[in-house]
Amino acid sequence: MTAIPLLNGKRIVLGVCGSIAAYKAADLVSKLTQAGALVDVIMTAAAQRFVSPLTFQALSGRPVHSELWAASPGAAGSHIAHIALAEGADLLLIAPITAHTLAKLAQGFADDLLAITALAAACPLLIAPAMDGGMYQNPAVKANLNLVQRRGVQLIKPEIGRFASGLTGEGRLPETATLLGHIRRQLGKGGALAGRKLLITAGATRESLDPVRYLSNRSSGKQGYAIAQAALDAGADVLLLSTTNALPPPVGAQLLAVESAEAMRLAVLRHAAAVSAVVMAAAVADYRPRHIARQKIKKAAEQLTLPLERTADILLALQAQRAESGKPKVVVGFAAESEHLLENARGKLQRKGLDLLVANDITAADAGFAVDTNRVILLDKGGGSQHIALTSKAAVAAHIIERIARLLA
Repeated sequence: MTAIPLLNGKRIVLGVCGSIAAYKAADLVSKLTQAGALVDVIMTAAAQRFVSPLTFQALSGRPVHSELWAASPGAAGSHIAHIALAEGADLLLIAPITAHTLAKLAQGFADDLLAITALAAACPLLIAPAMDGGMYQNPAVKANLNLVQRRGVQLIKPEIGRFASGLTGEGRLPETATLLGHIRRQLGKGGALAGRKLLITAGATRESLDPVRYLSNRSSGKQGYAIAQAALDAGADVLLLSTTNALPPPVGAQLLAVESAEAMRLAVLRHAAAVSAVVMAAAVADYRPRHIARQKIKKAAEQLTLPLERTADILLALQAQRAESGKPKVVVGFAAESEHLLENARGKLQRKGLDLLVANDITAADAGFAVDTNRVILLDKGGGSQHIALTSKAAVAAHIIERIARLLA
């Protein structure tokens, strides 16, 4: 887990209730701490039957709280535990939350440290239920969920799966990556792109040859997905046009699956007028088979000739549409080159009317396709350039989103 700028220095209060899913909360504390957050854990008495407070203290490097009447050593602002924990918190997350604690929230009970801290906190409150059997579907639980949501509590829906009891149903606590995504979505609200919608494309298009085979390229979609996450962290609404199912979509992104260059062209042109910016991070095929065989092509001749035809240029089509409507305000393109990087990239920037172009050298083994790192040059239509040395694709994405925010501002 690497540092996440959005989480760096944020104080997150994590409430842990008495559920076997409490073990997942330990992993969440570890990941949040590694990402740069300051995590204060509050455990109910029942939670301590499943996981030791020492576990959370070791993972967070901070004291664990459980006693309502205990002083809060070293807490800023107050010696009273629940006031000190509530003051200055950026987020209160209760994960897992049990039916019992949910009922307390709904009725405003204040009989333990977690319940009273939830009453005192002015920060956003997220809850992630975890319940075995049919408990989550119980009308009393549903009524309490509806009540707390009407009061502004944000729900992380449980997943369907196998419970510790051996039963299967809805009630499993989501995995750490999903919980982190919801935390990032909540903390990103009010960011530099709040109120903006971005359309981001990702992955390699696939052009069918026959029912079995297709023509494609080496793009994994990782850079596009990283840009989508960075946009969400900045508060944007994100429509992600993706050709891959190998990557989990960022929490909060609207995912639209496409496959071919033509399907992506139609989707981009259909949605572009409703967004503030388009980021064409996908590697779109330049050619496709002229004919798609109805049946699998059998191995027969020593050689096989495949007639190809050009695919429609999405950026040029978007440029024409933009000239008429004036939308979107910002269009970002990518240039993956194996030679004459700057010359080819600048030509593409001008020819396709882009506001920003991300150029990268695909011959480098440690950057670009199928790896988690990249080095790029950002070129703008004013002639400026910004060199970004080898770093994570998440860091590259943050630079791109920062530039988009400035252009939109």
